[in-house]
Amino acid sequence: MKKSSRALPVILTAIFLDLICNGIIVPIVPQLLANPDSPYYLLPTYVPVSYGYIILGILIAVYPIAMFFSSPIMGEYSDFVGRRKIMTLSLAGTAISLVWFAFGIYTRSLTMLFLARIFSGIMGGNLSVAQAAIADITPPKLRASRFGLIGAAYGVGFIVGPVIGGVLADANLVSWFSASTPFIFAGLISAINAILVYFLMTETRVSDGTFIIKWTKAVKDIFHAYGMKNIRVIFIVNFLFHSGLTLFATFFSVFLISGFHFNQTDIGYYIGFVGIWAILSQGVLLRILSKKFDEFLLLRIFLLLGSASMFAFYIPDHIVGLLVVGALFALTNGVNMASLPSIVSRRSSPNIQGEILGINTSVQSLAQTAPPIVAGFLAAEFSPSAPVYIAGAIIGLGWIIFMIFVKKENE
Repeated sequence: MKKSSRALPVILTAIFLDLICNGIIVPIVPQLLANPDSPYYLLPTYVPVSYGYIILGILIAVYPIAMFFSSPIMGEYSDFVGRRKIMTLSLAGTAISLVWFAFGIYTRSLTMLFLARIFSGIMGGNLSVAQAAIADITPPKLRASRFGLIGAAYGVGFIVGPVIGGVLADANLVSWFSASTPFIFAGLISAINAILVYFLMTETRVSDGTFIIKWTKAVKDIFHAYGMKNIRVIFIVNFLFHSGLTLFATFFSVFLISGFHFNQTDIGYYIGFVGIWAILSQGVLLRILSKKFDEFLLLRIFLLLGSASMFAFYIPDHIVGLLVVGALFALTNGVNMASLPSIVSRRSSPNIQGEILGINTSVQSLAQTAPPIVAGFLAAEFSPSAPVYIAGAIIGLGWIIFMIFVKKENE
């Protein structure tokens, strides 16, 4: 059996399980700080809910801030010691952070929640390493479709994860279920995931070189990324896309709570529904499109459609319309999520895929630092819907820059 056929299923399974864990927590966190009607609300009754919006934004932001510094180190380190070891380390750290967060909920300690999120960000570079592992075993022409498989795993994770999270937090189903239960369950899955990767994944790259950890690497990588003329603008577009996506995702659950009176179970089912369309986007639609069109053309079309899909959330006032718009959002931005790392990988040297995709993740992490904080203040000052629409404008700006400055490689 070829190395790629042995490694790919394990990598995709690891991503799938990791994204289930991410999905499990999505319906729960907004209930802690942004829904005073929830039994899991942690803030005192005298604290205005607008303050909760701001705290929620900061809590979400500390994760990508920590990841901004750690992911390029993990990505480059994996170029030297191998993808399997770094993915195992990252997943084990994620397991610890999830149980830590559950303990913070149980003790009603905001300090514990923040510390757990920071540690989770430090250990959360597994996706960039998994992307690099897939790049190791995939010819350049097939990378868009294989990165689409990552997106499909992402979609499946976000079908299963939020539903599990909503159910495991529903004390009406089982008396001892609480807001901590989904995090403990997710921590267990992450621990199992780390074991599976360590024992079953075939190593895709090992170097005889030496490696020295440089904690300032993330900042240097941003300047390094700007100096890469062939992919500099793509990094900028990637930054804007993930800024907009983060601004959208940070308060979308709060948008559903305030606009449609969703509880954690409703949110879980809705995000699961959107995940179905994400699977269709990256597992079916992208695989069909990538046979006829390269990433360059796909991004010229789908960045615009992705921006429009966010503005479309302004239209529905009923669940049916919300379902239609959610499907449109997943179909369009699913293509964008897979095409952006693919075009970066394809325009980079094969022997530095871990480093380049680590830098790409750093750019994404930097893009995810400010938007949650901004979203918190926007929701507090205006409404929980404000971040959703501004997110569409930011991605629209990314499309404009891509159209003007990114050229085909042979031009």
